[in-house]
Amino acid sequence: MSAAAASSTVVAGVDIGGTKTSGALVAADGTVLARATRDTPARTGGEAMAETAALLVEHLAHGAGVRPDAVGVGAAGVVDPRDGSIRAASDMFVDWAGFPLGARLGDRLEVEVRVENDVNAFLLGETAWGSGAGRDVLGVMLGTGVGGALLLDGALRHGPHGAAGEIGHTPGYGDLLCTCGRTGHLETLASGTSIARRYSSVGGASVSSAREVADLARAGDAIAAGVFADAGRAVALACVSAATLVDVSLAVVGGGVASAWDLLQPAVDETLASDPPVSGVPLRIVPGTLRGDAVVLGAAALVAASDLSAIPDPFPEGELRT
Repeated sequence: MSAAAASSTVVAGVDIGGTKTSGALVAADGTVLARATRDTPARTGGEAMAETAALLVEHLAHGAGVRPDAVGVGAAGVVDPRDGSIRAASDMFVDWAGFPLGARLGDRLEVEVRVENDVNAFLLGETAWGSGAGRDVLGVMLGTGVGGALLLDGALRHGPHGAAGEIGHTPGYGDLLCTCGRTGHLETLASGTSIARRYSSVGGASVSSAREVADLARAGDAIAAGVFADAGRAVALACVSAATLVDVSLAVVGGGVASAWDLLQPAVDETLASDPPVSGVPLRIVPGTLRGDAVVLGAAALVAASDLSAIPDPFPEGELRT
């Protein structure tokens, strides 16, 4: 990051998701000065998605009368943070894999642009301005799938292949089929998709979302409560495994499923008591506090605070492999 970006007083953060692209102008202390949202043209292609993000930033700047000094982006997909290109993405995004998002936005807006994976941005947001204060933190996003991110010694840890922190596809959580085609991954118990699917499969009524299962659990449905208990235990075990390997003492959980923290927490706490990290150092697992703003604020943190976003050659072995 340039010295100018590190001392920026106002930056823009953008969250490019599958359905919505959200943005905000953010002051150095994390105060949101303006925000806006547009539909993501995911089926139209990378050029249209980049232009939507650019127009959103321009709209924010015009409305607030403040031009951002730099722009940070949290984007869906596998991102090479060295140049802000999209290295891999799901089929829902047309012409996204391989798209030079950072360069295109930088040229279009004539400011410095930094791009990160959206889960990494979530963790940066919670670390900078949410419930993840610390220099060694695990981030877990429970949404349609399960994503993860890792902050070590104040810097995002990407790993030589860009997969550090991705606990959603770690095995050992049963024999259910995962969206990736393999079985028993954490995602099969803890994602919003799997919570809805499991409730129906273990004897509950047909539901379309984890939110419906949460409402049923709060209304006294024992099957629904059990599905959330299984999810909470699985998340806690995954966090304990990560803490044991890399010696973090804090995990922050976000995403839509985390809004049902009241249903997850009992099993999380029980698991931490019965299966703590071998180090003996207590592991705290807490819900994120930024909710829907986490990725936008984390994207802003990319260009607002150098100590949180330093990227010292994240892929030392050369090309990112997917």
